[in-house]
Amino acid sequence: MQLRNLLVFQHIDCEHPGVFRSMLNKAGVQWDVVSLDAGDSVPALEGYDALWVMGGPMDVWDEQDCPWLVMEKAAIRRWVLELNKPYLGFCLGHQLLADALDGHCARQDQPEIGILDVGLTSAGLTDPLFEGIDPTIKCLQWHSVQVKSPPTGAVVLASSEVCQCQAMRVGQNAYGIQFHVELQESTISDWGQVPAYAEALDNTLGPDSLARMQGQASPLFPEFRKVSEILFRNFVEKIA
Repeated sequence: MQLRNLLVFQHIDCEHPGVFRSMLNKAGVQWDVVSLDAGDSVPALEGYDALWVMGGPMDVWDEQDCPWLVMEKAAIRRWVLELNKPYLGFCLGHQLLADALDGHCARQDQPEIGILDVGLTSAGLTDPLFEGIDPTIKCLQWHSVQVKSPPTGAVVLASSEVCQCQAMRVGQNAYGIQFHVELQESTISDWGQVPAYAEALDNTLGPDSLARMQGQASPLFPEFRKVSEILFRNFVEKIA
């Protein structure tokens, strides 16, 4: 299947496909954004080749405050189990993949925020999505909830010291990634303007942590970009 039409679920304006936007455009992929937090409805799914679900400040269990989560989980469940088309979830989108199926998400003992190491598991080293990516990479983390129990049949592809399921595959073409591979140069400063993110950052790393994290990330952007390009190429050529 050739990736022509991509559906993107967003939960806040600043958490978009980031660095992947230019790659999608260069590859000639038509991508449509559904802003669920703004009241957009889920369109007919059959016309799309792949579904990406982005991050957001809400948690998977916040259905009372974000009732659209119920509709979103139903769409994810149908996409993965019935339509069996390629799925890629980022951070919250990773957690929603687990929660929409029969997995379980829970708060971590300690938040994972900063420029940190993630290592591929033995399964991750041979998985087509991560082919060509180094066994251990530096990446942006900004979360306090983890996939505690992956869905039935899921394969864990990456992990860290405090979060066992940093990436997973469900079936052959549904993927979730907890760490951020979509970041670009403006991502950290943009996310730092979101009150919930700024509070979590300062509570975890102390005052003025935004500037320190930006400084730590700046020399690593060529490395971040390389990982993003490999992962995008693998998704387009091997998954979709």
